[in-house]
Amino acid sequence: MRLVKTFGRGAKAASALIETLEQRGATNTARVEPVVSRILTEVRKSGDRALLKYAAQFDGLTKGQALLVSREEMRTAWESTAPKLQAAMMVARGNILSFAEAQLPREWTICPMAGLQTGQIVRPLGSVGCYVPGGRYPLPSTLLMTVTPAHVAGVERIVVCSPRPAKETMAAAWLAGITEFYRVGGAQAIAAMAFGTSTVRRVDKIVGPGNLYVTAAKMLASAECGIDMPAGPTEIVVTSEVGCAAGIAGDLVAQAEHDPDALAVLITSNEALAREVAAEVKLRAKGNAIAKQSLAEQGSIFVTATVREAQELTNRLAPEHLTVDAVSDLKWVNNAGSVFVGDHSPQSMGDYVSGPNHVLPTGRVGRVRGGLSVMDFVKVITVQEYTDKGLNQMGPHAIALAEAEGLAGHAESVRARMNECD
Repeated sequence: MRLVKTFGRGAKAASALIETLEQRGATNTARVEPVVSRILTEVRKSGDRALLKYAAQFDGLTKGQALLVSREEMRTAWESTAPKLQAAMMVARGNILSFAEAQLPREWTICPMAGLQTGQIVRPLGSVGCYVPGGRYPLPSTLLMTVTPAHVAGVERIVVCSPRPAKETMAAAWLAGITEFYRVGGAQAIAAMAFGTSTVRRVDKIVGPGNLYVTAAKMLASAECGIDMPAGPTEIVVTSEVGCAAGIAGDLVAQAEHDPDALAVLITSNEALAREVAAEVKLRAKGNAIAKQSLAEQGSIFVTATVREAQELTNRLAPEHLTVDAVSDLKWVNNAGSVFVGDHSPQSMGDYVSGPNHVLPTGRVGRVRGGLSVMDFVKVITVQEYTDKGLNQMGPHAIALAEAEGLAGHAESVRARMNECD
């Protein structure tokens, strides 16, 4: 990891690096957009023919192999899974379910004045597609993280797409009750779910993390299909003054091993801690080729002049995962996907069993939203009802505003109901 001071002789280099990191999302996806756009266009035009071609080329689908993973395959995978892993999956699913139930928005009604009731009703989306990466590692945890909140929301049709689905992922699908699971990934899976083919019917919204190709495909398809967020290569920022160097290094290496494009950053005004963490990272990354590559190419340690500067830089970067020293730090955190507090909260716990979702915003999207939640799977629909008395009291105000805007039809629609709908 490179160590950069934001003050003194290192200030200029630090400023340039920070500006580069602030542009990371748009810059990264732009370099794969031409390829992704071509795949999306071909799948949209040729449907299954293009989907099968790309699934064979990129996903290892063999000739004659069905795209659809059968429930029997999922059941067999579950039954052949070690009891220890079965128990871990059930604990994880239980915590994710409890968290999602607590997040679920409620229906309510208020009466702001006599004769007027306003409120909201909550309805699930009709169908969602959950993308589960399957390249370097099996990710049953991501299947549980995407599917479980959709179940809590009441989504009727849940589709899962994953390339080369591992036994563990199929076992998680069995546990989650999935019936529509396709062994296809990449931009071609996103295209199939967004536009539909003869085999894969289109969905209302696509959620889940993925590599740059998947992220770019989601963004390009978002004009016609809802998406959760850009959830691309993993990002971690640790902002610490007094943290445990071994624990910080462990988190940095753990998140870096996801992807060579992963971003790992430590921000501190404590130079001694910075150097101690750098040494620990070097030691712990030995033998972990992907983490070693990621940390060498994207890993950075920023030593700031003050604690306040460290906090401000953290919010500028708006990281996917953020670790801070204490609960008191939460008061300055404005931009982050998910926050981990203290020496005893490794980020890997959030990846698996804590309950809050591990599908989180990357590319500084943490400035505008948090992680995937049950709210991504519902629609909050507003409702309003006037009585005759309420309309006669409030109607003149609406008429005045409509006439000020030059919208005579709006004003007249109010008069009609005031005068002719007794």
